[in-house]
Amino acid sequence: MIEALIILVKILFYFSLINLAAGFVKPVYALWFLDRSNRLKVIWIYGSAAVILFLCKTMLQLLA
Repeated sequence: MIEALIILVKILFYFSLINLAAGFVKPVYALWFLDRSNRLKVIWIYGSAAVILFLCKTMLQLLA
């Protein structure tokens, strides 16, 4: 069960990194759901998600 959770967190982590990279190129690609988008919002949304998911991934790997 923990292995499946680790895989899910890894997928979400890599998804946020891909969106972070795409948002650096053109913020509309990553923040299509907002009216106004800029690179700072991309860093705030996807960067914080990536950090939180990375911490969750390492904690789950320590538990497994």
